[in-house]
Amino acid sequence: MAKASLDKKPFDVAAMFDDVGKKYDLTNTILSFGQDRRWRRRTRERLNLQPGERVLDLAAGTAVSTVELAKSGAWCVACDFSQGMVKAGAHRPVPKVVGDGMHLPFADNTFDAVTISYGLRNIHDFRAGLRELARVTRPGGRLTVNEFSTPVVPLFGTVYKEYLMRLLPAVARVVSSNPEAYEYLADSIRAWPDQEDLAREINANGWQECGWQNLTLGIVAMHSAVKPI
Repeated sequence: MAKASLDKKPFDVAAMFDDVGKKYDLTNTILSFGQDRRWRRRTRERLNLQPGERVLDLAAGTAVSTVELAKSGAWCVACDFSQGMVKAGAHRPVPKVVGDGMHLPFADNTFDAVTISYGLRNIHDFRAGLRELARVTRPGGRLTVNEFSTPVVPLFGTVYKEYLMRLLPAVARVVSSNPEAYEYLADSIRAWPDQEDLAREINANGWQECGWQNLTLGIVAMHSAVKPI
């Protein structure tokens, strides 16, 4: 089975996600204790999408997040670099494209809003990914990044780290088609910037006015920014 190291060689990461596509949605729901549905709804609400707007959902996986965004009446396209993940979501009624986050297959200034959930960590150069998202967004357009982050309650943070190191890989061995992928997930979360550092990176790579909202005590942080006019 494929396993990606934290240096994030693109083909290794893509192969890893190809392996987990079939059971990906079920595994995420179990590992997040059902919070993934709430997090997707909060992303749609935060973007404040309007009917007729054009929206890119990058690292969309099986497109379950794209379907949630499309409830707004906006035109939403799912993009992911794993063909296996896109194939696993083939039954979902939204347009889908296989594409690399550092070389998006879209023209400049195409979208009114762009979003990426739990995938920025997996882009080989996430800063280049942020700049590429800005390129395909119209001036004044919106960005929302959902990522696992740093819990804001110290005691809870300790419990969460133990969950990542011990329980998450153990549960994944039972429910996932590639448990090693979730070891990579836990390692990549621990190595990721905290809320303030990520906001600084977003502002330095094509965006401005970045702020964030903590979800579930900071397990997830939802960062939002706008493209300069």
